[in-house]
Amino acid sequence: MDQPDGLSPTDGGADSFHGEYKVPGGKLVVADLQVTADARSSGVISRASINGDFFLEPDDALFALNESLTGLPTSASRADIINAVNAGLPAGAQLIGFDAEAVATAVRRALGRATGWEDHTWEVLPPVTLPIAVNAALDQVLTEEVGAGRRPPLLRLWDWSERAVVIGSFQSLANEVDLKAADELGAVVVRRISGGGAMFMEAGNCITYSLCFPQSLVDGLSFADSYPFLDSWVMHALQTVGVQAVYKPLNDIVSVVDGTPGGKIGGAAQKRLANGGMLHHVTMSYDIDAERMVQLLRIGREKISDKGIRSAVKRVDPLRRQTGMSREEIMDVFIETFVGQYGATVASLREEELQRAEALAAEKFSSPEWTARVP
Repeated sequence: MDQPDGLSPTDGGADSFHGEYKVPGGKLVVADLQVTADARSSGVISRASINGDFFLEPDDALFALNESLTGLPTSASRADIINAVNAGLPAGAQLIGFDAEAVATAVRRALGRATGWEDHTWEVLPPVTLPIAVNAALDQVLTEEVGAGRRPPLLRLWDWSERAVVIGSFQSLANEVDLKAADELGAVVVRRISGGGAMFMEAGNCITYSLCFPQSLVDGLSFADSYPFLDSWVMHALQTVGVQAVYKPLNDIVSVVDGTPGGKIGGAAQKRLANGGMLHHVTMSYDIDAERMVQLLRIGREKISDKGIRSAVKRVDPLRRQTGMSREEIMDVFIETFVGQYGATVASLREEELQRAEALAAEKFSSPEWTARVP
């Protein structure tokens, strides 16, 4: 359940809060907290009970652990909580199956500063054919809306009809794209707000989706860990369609053949907004014309220049070849998996969101100033 004010009281009273965190490969850590009466603004933790199926030695270290949290402000950062726990534990205390970082996550979840997937009401926006610039603008608009609490977090699948190159926020336009070839081939060049590399996008050649959500969902995770965390559901979806895949740090999804990571299927990128919204964006290859791709992408040429495969490689088609399914069928499985895993409901774009995105596409994402902001 979403709490816009950041706190989620339990049924025990307005000053009681409950949060849980399961350590990956470890134990469950539960934080039951009591806070002062005005906790919604600037309260403090007046009582803490950390419990769970972990192990802790010696026994009385639990008392010290709870005491270390007492008096902390409800606005305490993750680092503040970790430091307080480590400072409050007796010398030689052993935390088995959990650690101070896990305690901090459970505490921040109790206070609504950190959240899990199940704490949110999710929506799925199925693909609608829109210009590439409008799709890029929607990433900004919808992430702003989620960050401001005006709409639930969501998964949105893209669709488009034109040929395009979408470059990362920090890439050099001249270094990445052959602009003469783009003009000759009628390819639109758009810069997105997230980082990462360039994407060659023709109608039907790849599957692209965006997650827009509060940054509280990744509270406590490193940038590197947030990528596989946010795409754990799509790994299940890929397995459903017969594709075994793993994450290759930092942001690549690769297929696994006979237990060995193989070719790249897709890549992810992220953007955190100042209002607390976050964008996680993924593009996967379905059936790409590789020769056309290297006509347009300068880095693409360099990557294969020493491999002797430019004339031999005609298509990059991991999802089409490995699944034998249409692109639409695979996207349907993605939607079904996300709905089934997170209880999401299928929704649609709001008219005002689309209008804002269309205006932003014209003013920003189609402008030479934005596209060439890194020349």
